[in-house]
Amino acid sequence: MQPFFFTRIKYNSGNWDTDQRMPINLLNSLVEYTTIPVDEKEKIVELSSKEIFKSPFCYISGHKLVEFSSEERQNFKTYVENGGFVFADDCNHDIDGLFAKSFEAEMAKTFGEDALQKIPNNHPIYSSFFEFDDGPPATSFELNGWGDDLIHDYLKAIVVNGRIGVLYSNKDYGCEWDYDFRNKRFLKVDNTKFGVNIVVYALTQ
Repeated sequence: MQPFFFTRIKYNSGNWDTDQRMPINLLNSLVEYTTIPVDEKEKIVELSSKEIFKSPFCYISGHKLVEFSSEERQNFKTYVENGGFVFADDCNHDIDGLFAKSFEAEMAKTFGEDALQKIPNNHPIYSSFFEFDDGPPATSFELNGWGDDLIHDYLKAIVVNGRIGVLYSNKDYGCEWDYDFRNKRFLKVDNTKFGVNIVVYALTQ
């Protein structure tokens, strides 16, 4: 079995290189909790590159404007429609923020106006490894009133052929998990466990 590798999407607009310690933290959790073989080095792939098609899982994030070029848009669409998985996370934690509005507009342009929909809190992604009976776990940013001062009790997704192709979060998991993995021992509950669910779902559906 080929080792799993974490791919971060680099896009030309906005700022793609947020939460830089998050990937190694999540990869550490996969090693700790699962038997999935892991490549511990994050890959950064240009969205306009054909390299994206080698990745079983991609991550895209930022704070600023998302506006794909025609080549980036076509690659994104082709990747998702052919079985790829993208986890998109809004680092602003703000449904009216620039990243959220521009990313959602980009998804509407790419997949159709109503393609991005809320997923139910009993969706299989919440039980793909660990059990999250109440849907997506809250982040400290939500609980402390950062961003739009809301706790988002849902995630959105674009579903292709019955499986999630794009998982979209306003909860800012990227910043929540952006710490040295060696500090997890100080947490009462490991907050990266939902990240394990996302990867396991992406690899098994």
